[in-house]
Amino acid sequence: MIDQLLEFVSRHPLLVGAFVAVGAAFMAYEARRSAAGGVSSGEATAMVNREDGVIVDLREKSEFRKAHIPGSRNIPNDRLDDRMQELDEHKDKPIIVVCKMGQQSGAAVEKLRKAGFTRAVRLKGGISQWQADDLPTARR
Repeated sequence: MIDQLLEFVSRHPLLVGAFVAVGAAFMAYEARRSAAGGVSSGEATAMVNREDGVIVDLREKSEFRKAHIPGSRNIPNDRLDDRMQELDEHKDKPIIVVCKMGQQSGAAVEKLRKAGFTRAVRLKGGISQWQADDLPTARR
C-alpha cells in the first residue's frame, strides 16, 4: 500500500502539492476562525460574574426553553437585527453570543460589533460545549 502511495505521489506531484496546499489553507483558516473572538465556558462565566456580561442565546425559542444558560436572553438569530436595540444599555459590557454548536454565533458577533458592541464575543462550542463542561442550565 505504501508503495502505491509513493508511486502516486511521484507520478502526480502537482496534484499532491495542490491537495497539501488546500489542506494547509483550510486548517489555517479554521484555526484562525475558531480562535477569533471566542471564549471558553470558564472565560464566559468570569465575564458575567466580574464584568456584568450579558449572554445572548441565538437559538429558536423552543430550543431555548429546553435548556439555556441561566440569565441568558433569547434573541433568535433571524430576529437579531430587529431586536438589537434591546441590548443598547449594555454596549460597554461584554456580550457573549451563544448558539447550538458555536458556528452561527460568529456572524452575529460581527453584526453586533458593526452596531457598536465592541466587546461582543462568541462562546466556543456553543450551548453544546457548555453542557459538555457540566455547567448549569435552566428551563423555562
